[in-house]
Amino acid sequence: MRNLLAALNGAMASPGIASAPVTAVADLDLERYAGTWHEIARLPMYFQRKCTGNVTATYTPNLDGTVTVDNRCDTAEGPTASIGIARRPDAFARGKLEVTFVPPWLRWLPLVWADYWVLALDDDYQWAMVGQPGRKFLWILSRTPDLDPATFSRLKTSAVTMGYDLSALIVSGKRDTAP
Repeated sequence: MRNLLAALNGAMASPGIASAPVTAVADLDLERYAGTWHEIARLPMYFQRKCTGNVTATYTPNLDGTVTVDNRCDTAEGPTASIGIARRPDAFARGKLEVTFVPPWLRWLPLVWADYWVLALDDDYQWAMVGQPGRKFLWILSRTPDLDPATFSRLKTSAVTMGYDLSALIVSGKRDTAP
């Protein structure tokens, strides 16, 4: 018992690995963000487990200020799509959105909305990195199916600096590619 208490005390007193906070971009113009984005890489997640390639997300602004989200990918069974909606939870946190893919009649429930924060964004809206404060989800997106290696490397470094573990990073269409 004494050893356990000593170990716990040591663990709590040990300095952790400092990481930069997960922060969203200061401004996100939804009209410029609209259109199709190609997934370059992502952290694994349950709802994309069958995607094998050609992963895209198309964002379409709506008159009510929300954004329709049309996620598509190829699977072993053929193409698949999932349609959802995104909204700004706070008008002043412009780079922070929340998204859901549940039917409209369930959208009043707070737990069906997930954070979607734009963490990095090209000035010309040609690439973006999206995640959430819990560091469980991460996407690197581009307007084209390819992203230059230097930019990809910079975005991965930025993600690691924010505390993301990229050891399981999936490069789209290449499930076993190392980060």
